[in-house]
Order: sequence, then structure tokens, then C-alpha cells
Amino acid sequence: MAYDTDDKPVLLIKKLGGVLLLICGLALMTLGYSGDSTGLIVLGLLAAAAGAVLLVLKIVRRNQGHEV
Repeated sequence: MAYDTDDKPVLLIKKLGGVLLLICGLALMTLGYSGDSTGLIVLGLLAAAAGAVLLVLKIVRRNQGHEV
């Protein structure tokens, strides 16, 4: 169920930011792998991890107070 919150724009920004960071991170890892650049791979990994964390935090906050 979706519950109404007062800070919808913040949640939307976190969701979009998380997805964009995840996509950019995966793209950077792909470029780093094809170009044999360890720096790009690490940067892509950090960006993808940050995006995943933002998405997980959004899901956890949405489900806060509800039993799993």
C-alpha cells in the first residue's frame, strides 16, 4: 500500500537520484572495464553503491512502522 507523506518531492528526488547514480555507475564500470581503467571501475562502483543505498533508504523509510 502507498501511504501519503508530506515530503513527496524529497522522496521523488531520492528515487530519481538513486536510479541515475545506479545507471551512471554501471556505465562508468562498463567504460572502465572496456578501457582497462581501474579508476573508472572504482568510481562506477562507488556511484552504483550510492545509488543503491539511496533506493534502499527510500524503501526502508516507506515501510517504516509496518510489519514485514
